[in-house]
Order: sequence, then C-alpha cells, then structure tokens
Amino acid sequence: MSDSDASRPGPAAPALSFEDVSVVRGGRLIWSEGTFDVPAGGIVAVIGPSGSGKTTLLHAVLGTIPVSSGTIRVLGRPPGAATGLIGYVPQNYAVAAGNAIRACDAVLLGLTGNRWGFGRASAAERARVAEVLAAVDATDFAHRRLSQLSGGQRQRIAIAEALVAEPQLLILDEPLTALDVRNQRDIVRLLAKIREELGVTILVVAHDLNPLLAVLDGAIYLLDGHAHFDTTDEVVDADLLSHLYGTSVQVAHTPQGDMYVRSI
Repeated sequence: MSDSDASRPGPAAPALSFEDVSVVRGGRLIWSEGTFDVPAGGIVAVIGPSGSGKTTLLHAVLGTIPVSSGTIRVLGRPPGAATGLIGYVPQNYAVAAGNAIRACDAVLLGLTGNRWGFGRASAAERARVAEVLAAVDATDFAHRRLSQLSGGQRQRIAIAEALVAEPQLLILDEPLTALDVRNQRDIVRLLAKIREELGVTILVVAHDLNPLLAVLDGAIYLLDGHAHFDTTDEVVDADLLSHLYGTSVQVAHTPQGDMYVRSI
C-alpha cells in the first residue's frame, strides 16, 4: 500500500447498524429480523402502515425501550450511549416544550435543559442559539411564544432545539403530518439544507412519501412484521409499496419528470 493510499479516509461508519433485531412490547412482537446498515449523511424515511411499529423503532434507536433480541449500534455506540449525539423532535413538540415558552428559550433548553433557570446560559450559548435560529430561518419570530406560532414556525423551532447541541443524527417523528402543502415543502427544503451544510444524518417517520421523494436517500420499511432498509430507488416500487400498505400503489412521474406515488 502506498503512503497516499494509507492517508485516504475509509468509508464512513454507518449511522445505524441493526443485527437480527426484534422488539416486543406488552407481550406482543412488534417487528423482528431487522438486519441492515443505514449509511451516514443521508435523509432516511421510516415507513409502514399504521401500527407497524415506526415510533417503536425510533425509541429503540434512542434507547428508551429495549430490544428483545439482536443488537443496535447508533453512531457506533449502543442505544442510549449516543444520546448526546442525537437531536430528537417528537410528534407533539409544542405540548412537550410548553406553549407559553418563548421560541428562543425553547431552543436554549436544547443546551441548558439539564440545568435550572435560563439565567445561567453563557454568552457562547446565547450566541449558539442565535446561530441555529438563523440557520432554520426563525430569527424573525424567535421572541414570540410557541402558542403564537404557526405549525410551520413551531416545526422550525423544534428542529432548531434538536440541532443546537450539534448532533450527528436528527430524528423527527412525523414532522409533516399537521402541515399544509407549502409548509411541508419548506420543511423538506430545510432538511435538505441541514443535510448538505451540516452533514447530519436525518431519520424521518412519514406516512406520505411524496413530500420527501426529492430529497430522500433511502427508507427503513416495516413489512410483514420485519424491519428492512433499502435505497430510495429500491423502495419506491409499486409492488413493494402495494404490499406494504395493503392497497394498489402506482409510481408515476409529473410532466417535469418528478416522481410521485399514488393509490389506485
């Protein structure tokens, strides 16, 4: 091996590695036989019919529920050991954060949530909050209360709070569900910007793939009680999606060449 070959960086470690993973909750097998790697640095959807265990998978990655068999590695570490490297946005963010709190203070909690009182924030922490608010285009409404924000604005604040501690993995549980088409488009563009500028791996639970297709790199899908991963080209397949959702699905293209899926 030449010196130049030795100095080249090797392939990036997977963001997630599953090896024969299964999860049981309340005595019921949720899904099993999860064996796959999710490459670092992409936007990955988690898809499957209602009740298939999408949110359960997120919590297994977060380490808040144990796996029943097999092993998960998150950024090379066991679930729970990588908590400081993960930013998480739950489904009901505003309720969890408290509607009365100001947006900028909610983001500050991403840095100081384990300390008492906002007054202890340092100048560097305040500067970091301002930086991440600007990065998600939320500076203009940073001092308004969460209760005064639109759904799209709240989602930007949620993402800012998850990003403020500079995670390597960003996990969002159904971030587009309550948004109109315009706000869905804007949040998807923001996720693409985060991927490109920060190199963060993004895991998104989604019921509808269409808003994400333009930026999606792959998907974890829960099919017949088993967890799988594949690239977007392999997952966006009419037969696979029809089987997954239990209804006839067609993969089509707009006149401009953009791909979308629809039930038929």
